[in-house]
Amino acid sequence: MRCSLACVLPGKVSFAPGSTTAQSLLFCTLLVSMLVAPTALSSDIEWVTVGNPGNACDFQPQGCFGSVDSVYRVGKYEVTNAQYANFLNAVAKTDPHDLYKGNQGSGKGGISQNGDEGNYTYAPIAGRENMPVTYIEFYDTLRFANWLHNGSLTGAQGSASTEDGAYTITALGMSLNNISRNEGAQFFLTSEDEWYKAAYYDVVSESFYDYAAQSNATINCSAPGAGGNKANCSGVVGDLTAVGAYMSSMSPTGTFDQSGNAQEWNESVIGGAGRGLRSGSFGAGHPFSLSASSRSSGNAAFPGQEFVGFRVASVIPEPSTALLVGTGLLGLAAARRRR
Repeated sequence: MRCSLACVLPGKVSFAPGSTTAQSLLFCTLLVSMLVAPTALSSDIEWVTVGNPGNACDFQPQGCFGSVDSVYRVGKYEVTNAQYANFLNAVAKTDPHDLYKGNQGSGKGGISQNGDEGNYTYAPIAGRENMPVTYIEFYDTLRFANWLHNGSLTGAQGSASTEDGAYTITALGMSLNNISRNEGAQFFLTSEDEWYKAAYYDVVSESFYDYAAQSNATINCSAPGAGGNKANCSGVVGDLTAVGAYMSSMSPTGTFDQSGNAQEWNESVIGGAGRGLRSGSFGAGHPFSLSASSRSSGNAAFPGQEFVGFRVASVIPEPSTALLVGTGLLGLAAARRRR
């Protein structure tokens, strides 16, 4: 039985002689689901795939951005309060690295903490579950990525959960601001180029837009509603909005809120203690701060702010051995070798 990758395109299914249509279609369905669906480790994060590897970068006054050599996935939405609360419930019954910030329990925050040290529990605040989590420090984002990389397991904060994996987090590395992505990382904070390409790059035209709503015209700061090229910015709403609320203002790759809502961390080192921030926020003073030409940074060691969040990215998952066994391919391959 053979199924070409063309099985994802209607009318272009390729089967091996002797296989039934039902068998081949079943395999194609399973294969495509593995290639495009979230893995079990990140089942509550929706992904979009960013293709056309090796694209040219986009020149801006601060440099040239958006060239990425590989196909990758990026979160369709910013990480939400509900998703971050799941993370806290898994690793922060005791919270030595202050992954929970007191400000997250009121105002523009969206997560409550209950109980005592050693038995903390967390819950998204009603009505704010699907808003982006904010008051996020840079190293919080790396620990969240490590947790995903390590299997989203429940347990104490340590090398098997939050302190190693996609990133090796040490006191020295934090003081020197030189912690970078480890080889083999499966889930990670977006690099600046990965973030930029997901926001502005159009695969069809192989060019970049100025705003992450498939537009070169200045974006409109407005409440969610009909019509495209809109964002939560300039204090028009006065608060965060649920991720994806601006349904007609997605990026060319299918992400939401890469213009406005929460400003987002990326891996870039900017200055001695700085790390990159992109997208502007719900309180941004001018729509220009949401454009591709606007770049800013925050001190990696400073407490997070009410307007700062993040989104994660990942490698493209490969079909698993279990999938191949389930479809009989491993047995078929062995039979062919015996011939």
